[in-house]
Amino acid sequence: MTRYDYVIIGGGSSGCVLAARLTEDPDCSVLLIEAGKDISRENAPEEVLSGYPAKAYFNKDFTWPGLQAFLGGTLGNRAETRRTAKYEQARLLGGGSSINGLIANRGAPTDYDRWAEYGGPEWRWEAVLPYFRKLERDLDCDGEYHGKDGPITIRRFPREDWSGFVSAVAGLLQARGYPYIEDQNGEWRDGVMPVTSSIDENEQRVSCALAYLTPSVRQRPNLTILTETMVRRIVFEGRQAVGVEIESGAGPRRIDADEVLLCAGTVHSPAMLIRSGIGRAADLRELGIEVVADRAGVGQNLQEHPAISVSCYLRPAARLKNLNRHHTQVHVRFSSGVEGCAPGDMCLALIARSAWHALGQRIGSLYFWVNNSHSKGHVSLRSTDVRVEPVVDFNMLSDERDRVRLRQAFLFLAEIAHAPELDSVRTKVFPANFSDRVRKVSSPGLWNGIQMRVFSGLLDAAPFLRSWLVDTLVTQGITMQALLSDTAELDRFLDRSVAGVWHPVGTCRMGTEDDRLAVTDGHGRVHGVGRLRVCDASVMPTIPSANTNIPTIMLAEKMADFIKAERKALATA
Repeated sequence: MTRYDYVIIGGGSSGCVLAARLTEDPDCSVLLIEAGKDISRENAPEEVLSGYPAKAYFNKDFTWPGLQAFLGGTLGNRAETRRTAKYEQARLLGGGSSINGLIANRGAPTDYDRWAEYGGPEWRWEAVLPYFRKLERDLDCDGEYHGKDGPITIRRFPREDWSGFVSAVAGLLQARGYPYIEDQNGEWRDGVMPVTSSIDENEQRVSCALAYLTPSVRQRPNLTILTETMVRRIVFEGRQAVGVEIESGAGPRRIDADEVLLCAGTVHSPAMLIRSGIGRAADLRELGIEVVADRAGVGQNLQEHPAISVSCYLRPAARLKNLNRHHTQVHVRFSSGVEGCAPGDMCLALIARSAWHALGQRIGSLYFWVNNSHSKGHVSLRSTDVRVEPVVDFNMLSDERDRVRLRQAFLFLAEIAHAPELDSVRTKVFPANFSDRVRKVSSPGLWNGIQMRVFSGLLDAAPFLRSWLVDTLVTQGITMQALLSDTAELDRFLDRSVAGVWHPVGTCRMGTEDDRLAVTDGHGRVHGVGRLRVCDASVMPTIPSANTNIPTIMLAEKMADFIKAERKALATA
């Protein structure tokens, strides 16, 4: 019977980190299991390697099919505000790092001090900063905040590379008192800053599948990588995890392990726990699952960054010229001042190009998200079949602080977009809605490219029709004038149109064992059972004020050291 020291479920960012770090010990055997395709330097598709990510994160071959989520809240308890939308989660080696937007920021020091309230002092800012430094190779900045020889390349977009639109908006905000900050990952303060990205000197993506699972790591005899393989459940003997059951051509097959490390992500890690008998006992029994551990917090505490945007049709001179360049060039961090909300709780991204196709090249966007959100949702199972996606309900804007801030932000974006200082770079201003219609035409393909080229050519050639065409065909009758003149209508629009930023966290959150809703301790160990840890973004008790990939890599680096230290202690006991 096959046996490993560690079986890692999920080859996303955290799984790749753990596989690489744990196999640094030649006496430690590791099996990494990934449901999606293998990605290496030799076989990575062009859209995965590209420093422009839009074709990667909308490629259906790279995401879980059929995964849907409830997004908006329940304004006025009206059923029509509850809509589901496709929710892209990566399904290939490297996970989100292989298809995401390549933004490489960290969040506020206070984010991690809040984690310490749940998981212990080892998660305070001073304790996690060394791991942020460990993971990075920063090409631009030195000093106490930065690392120079880690696996993840970090760089910033110089001002000379910004598009005319981005430069104009950034200049306007600086003129209004937002200071220019060179280092987004330096001292935490509000201002206009070039985006930090995980793009290397060759303008290529730095995925964890490439940065951590290098050719030399893959050649280690103590590492086995098994891709395109589904894990059905974690196998227990009593309350001890003893391995996993995978799907195979000959039927289910068991693989034994001294410890199971669950890294399937915020949506699929709680689903795996529930399917394996860990969750709220009543829910498990209703599904016909034998109860291994009654933990009511499994799947709860789901968090995201609620987002909305205002877009502008750009004049030709203001458009991004180099279409191989990244589209998000500047972030603006600012504070809402809403009671109970931390400083730097708002983030505005200045988008030079809103999609990969010709129409996207003509649209610049002011894309905003609540950087430190409070609304919470849940993940639950609808079936014990691993091929049936779980129910995902973000319940966005259910916390009034999030609704107030998103409304406040929309009004701010609208005022900025209409400012006369931008007349030279944009014409039509309109509310953007990331609907399934937009998602459909954003899918890479020849036919979508042809359609968007024809439509954008018409918009350029017939400026007298542009406003009518945008209002009729793009926003389907929703106008800025209507939203700005009626707060109730704006709130309805926000509920219908709020989107996430693909930053889910929190569904297996850390905490003490007597905390009813805690699933793991500060070292990722699952309460109530043995030999099982969760080591991904699902253990985050609160959402970082940042894009979540770099915090997830940091977390995995730290978890790897916890595991190594415990293994060493056992060996010498």
